[in-house]
Amino acid sequence: MNDIQEMMRRQYPGATWADIARRDGELPPVLAQQANPEQNLRDIPFARYTDPAFFDLEMERMWKRVWQFACREEHVADVGDWFVYDLGRLSVVIVRTEGGLKAYPNSCLHRGTKLKPSGGSGWSESLRCSFHNWEWNLDGSLKNIPCSFEFPQLSREKACLPQVRVESWNGMIFVNFDTDAPALTDYLEVLPDHFANWDLTGWYVATHVRKHLPANWKVALEAFMEAYHTPYVHPEMTNVVGDQNMQHDIFSDHISRDLCAMAVSSPTSTANLTQQQLLDMMLVADGAMVGERAQVPEGKTARWVMAEQLRTQMLEQHGLDYSGHSVPEMIDSLKYHVFPNMLLYPAPGLCLIQQFRPDGHDHDHAIFDQYVLFPRPRDGNFEVGEAEVITEHESFTKAPSMDKFLASVLDQDTDIMRWQREGMYASAKGAETLSIYQEARIRHMHDTLDKYIARDGSAELAK
Repeated sequence: MNDIQEMMRRQYPGATWADIARRDGELPPVLAQQANPEQNLRDIPFARYTDPAFFDLEMERMWKRVWQFACREEHVADVGDWFVYDLGRLSVVIVRTEGGLKAYPNSCLHRGTKLKPSGGSGWSESLRCSFHNWEWNLDGSLKNIPCSFEFPQLSREKACLPQVRVESWNGMIFVNFDTDAPALTDYLEVLPDHFANWDLTGWYVATHVRKHLPANWKVALEAFMEAYHTPYVHPEMTNVVGDQNMQHDIFSDHISRDLCAMAVSSPTSTANLTQQQLLDMMLVADGAMVGERAQVPEGKTARWVMAEQLRTQMLEQHGLDYSGHSVPEMIDSLKYHVFPNMLLYPAPGLCLIQQFRPDGHDHDHAIFDQYVLFPRPRDGNFEVGEAEVITEHESFTKAPSMDKFLASVLDQDTDIMRWQREGMYASAKGAETLSIYQEARIRHMHDTLDKYIARDGSAELAK
């Protein structure tokens, strides 16, 4: 245990995430790990969020070189299925072919018209431009050009759609614009090992909520990378969720995580709830996943009961055996950050993907996508949740699938993002000062971003 971890143990004796998690049994090795490398405790300039030139630098030096989550396997399950992933001015069509996944820039080779609508998905037997009807086979080879005799200068063999790197891992599809980038599994570093017992291939996107946010994509993402703000922005959560006693780990350039205990009061809470009260309060929001109300046996915790109920439900309803999974693996927020913009939660009780990206080519606005995953039914019949789109000034409650309590929490975050963006522009200091532990992963993300920007000798522009 390093000095930072020891500091947290002294501050929250017996109440760190690891302490809470071990009350119901030993932790699996992957959750017993703690990793907190030393950092440069510099301030982070606000120009990294507010300067259009820095945004352009990110787009060119970072976004075009990283593996980034685009969609799930079920979005393109059958031959002919396609899905459009947009990032800034970039747009990619991902398609399932007879030979597997392919991805192409979403642009006709004639006069550049988009082949498929942004944010769209569907099925087609080919990729055809709606402007002049140029058409390609799913494998990218040219199929047809109207009045082809008018293009003697064009070689059909060389008129194939250019490709974007596309690979899949654990049911998730990633793209990379860099032809020289490492393989996806190499980019993911420790993640495949950590997820060895957390198989998400048999799950599907049950609901998908998309929200347009009033802030730079990093401002939006960083609000989900710490719980330092929870007692002040979301005080209603402190009675049943850990916050400032969460565990934060940094494993490598691209992978970090935070671990947050559910069904336990935060050390910032003044409530003195019994285990039964904790269980009852959690079931108000999580009853659909955890099951009907139950009694906490003597000597057991609300967390243990929730995990047991969830194990039973998963086995009876879905044939999934989680008897070997610990309590935190079942119900806690095990939130992994995949650089640059993906948060991945593998626990069956809270299985979801959150994604943050620029909203068009606008450094001051972002798009937030939340995909909630459910196990696939035994009969194989399910419908992939379509995006429920919420504009900047609309509440998350507009999304029919959104839990009302969670919607109110996300609305609070949205308001803070707007105030933070405006405050950055108003600042005389011109930089933010981050804590050494709870906000360490934010600093680490900026460190990794700098490495990408500096690859072409532009380190000074990142400061």
